[in-house]
Amino acid sequence: MKTKYTLLAIAISLALASSTTLLNYFHVVDISESVLVIFRYLFIAAMVLFAYQRKSLTVWILISMIIGAEIGHDFPEFAVNLKVVSKIFIKLIKAIIGPLLFATLVAGIAGHSDLKQVGRMGWKSLLYFEVVTTLALFIGLFFANWIKPGAGIKQMPGVAEELPHVDPQTWQDVLLHVFPENIAKSVAEGQTLQIVIFSVLFGIGLAMLEKKKREKMVGGIELLSEVMFKFTSIVMYFAPFAVGSAIAVTVGHMGFEVLKNLALLLMTLYLALIAFVLLVLVPVMLIIKVPVIKFVKNISEPLSIAFATTSSESALPKAMEQMERFGVPRHIVSFVMPTGYSFNLDGSTLYLSLAAIFVTQAAGIDFPVEQQIVMLLTLMLTSKGVAGVPRATLVILLGTLASFGLPEWPVLLIIGIDELMDMARTTVNVFGNCLATTVVARWEGELDDEKMHAEPILD
Repeated sequence: MKTKYTLLAIAISLALASSTTLLNYFHVVDISESVLVIFRYLFIAAMVLFAYQRKSLTVWILISMIIGAEIGHDFPEFAVNLKVVSKIFIKLIKAIIGPLLFATLVAGIAGHSDLKQVGRMGWKSLLYFEVVTTLALFIGLFFANWIKPGAGIKQMPGVAEELPHVDPQTWQDVLLHVFPENIAKSVAEGQTLQIVIFSVLFGIGLAMLEKKKREKMVGGIELLSEVMFKFTSIVMYFAPFAVGSAIAVTVGHMGFEVLKNLALLLMTLYLALIAFVLLVLVPVMLIIKVPVIKFVKNISEPLSIAFATTSSESALPKAMEQMERFGVPRHIVSFVMPTGYSFNLDGSTLYLSLAAIFVTQAAGIDFPVEQQIVMLLTLMLTSKGVAGVPRATLVILLGTLASFGLPEWPVLLIIGIDELMDMARTTVNVFGNCLATTVVARWEGELDDEKMHAEPILD
């Protein structure tokens, strides 16, 4: 009941704030600035009360954007000094990169890639994953270069001295830079690709051990992975402060113009994801003779869970259950689905390519196609293995930018709408992994067409 009254207060205060602002803007009625400020702060107070009642991090992050924008607009000189708050958050996120990548990749490879047990499913799944995620990367790259959502953003104050100087590199230098010479050095310098190479080789070596020895190590590494996910969850509680500060700094520096770029970025991502589903996933369903409408109905519940929680893993149990009901054998679902959560994050990989190019556009950096392709190849590896927590792709994005000597400050802008983007990309992640189980089952000749064409059963 309290929430209903709060929502009513939000609606009334929003109507008052927006209507008075519009009337004043178009000179219909001359309203003093102090009255406009009072109405805006009444709206913010109602939103804060709503967030307190809901006790949701998602709500707090979205409301912190409104508060940050208001602070940036009303107190621009104070707002630009809040940059340190966002910097603290970025540092904490970067501290997660090394151990999280290592734990998730090694556990994924050593725990799921025993080819003696999985046989043909192993290479078939990985081949399909790589083809589909590569297409997702290129679609993200295309839309980023076509719509250019980051063009025209001004550099945030006090950042110029922080940008690293990057010397031109030959292809030999680039190739050598991929391989680690000291894993501790790679972690300390944030060399994401080197960490991935080390983790992959370590995972393969671990998979070659005897089962008894391997299980002990895999258990410990899976525990490390769970700890790092909890670590990330703790850090995310600081996100509302970082988001509010980032928006305040941005609005204080250049006004509300930047919000147009963020809305354009959000629209670009949704368009790119829709294009990916229509141009890649739907044709795949048609090729393997899967009824599109029934498939979507069957997975509607796990998709809604993924959309609401912005975590692919939260939808995993229900997704596995629904795919069994759809006619995919349990042994295929239990192998392909968890493996896909490490290697088949279609929505996240598309987002990463789009966000990375957004950063170069926002920073005004000339990033030729050749370098974009190299970055895509990097993202093909670095995007593998992080599906356990909401907004975990932020970790991968920052690591990739650091590897290419690109500035981090445009990421602070993305954080503000990352929740809205995460809803869409997580939903596509789950959609893609559910389809992957069907593809492998059809490829293996084990898809139950009778179950598939039956009416979907939803709890």
